Amino acid sequence: MPNRVSIRLDGEYIRATRGQTILEAARANGKFIPSLCAMKGLHPVGACRLCVVEVAGVGRLLPACTTAVQDGMSVTTASEKLRHYRRMILELLFAERNHVCAVCVSNGHCELQALAKRLGVTSVRYPYAFPRLEADLTHPRYVLDHNRCILCTRCVRVCSDVEGAYVWDIGARGVQSRLVCELNVPWGQSENCTSCGKCVQACPTGALAEKGFAAEEMTKRLEPIARLASSRGGRI
Repeated sequence: MPNRVSIRLDGEYIRATRGQTILEAARANGKFIPSLCAMKGLHPVGACRLCVVEVAGVGRLLPACTTAVQDGMSVTTASEKLRHYRRMILELLFAERNHVCAVCVSNGHCELQALAKRLGVTSVRYPYAFPRLEADLTHPRYVLDHNRCILCTRCVRVCSDVEGAYVWDIGARGVQSRLVCELNVPWGQSENCTSCGKCVQACPTGALAEKGFAAEEMTKRLEPIARLASSRGGRI
């Protein structure tokens, strides 16, 4: 079969489809690789770098979500080196913003929180930045809290790839990077937002949430977005 390739994941040979990424092939075969920016139906961007893997013959770690499978490649998805880097990335994410789980609407339903628990991150070794960030409450139904944002761009891509509204983008650079609405206007003043809520559902943390929900109530539903993306020809 010309479209099928054979790769080795952690010593186990699996069949994959040509054009698949390592992350897609791993998930299709029940292999866990952590990620916060990857989402079914959205084009991959390699933003969070949590999915880095080791590929035999390559002298650097590669993001599994943007690296295509090749016939005969050997991939290591779990090693002490990878666990070290992944824990370090999670700690830096926690230190960069103001993540206070106890009062977050997504407490108990947060992918960042769940990954920290799964990867054994119980403390942060780096100094917290404590940036002075505000919450945008101008939208009648939703809220944007920059304190919880991890810049995964899932909201940006679901708004462009699935809804086609192109409301969100990332403004500035480095530690000053922020999620911005259109030309950096308050969300409530957006001319293109359809209030569909797809960006809220795609958000892995409590950065985007629906008003009226208390802590631990804001659960996210990704399956409907994946189905919509599939009908539009998105990646699944």
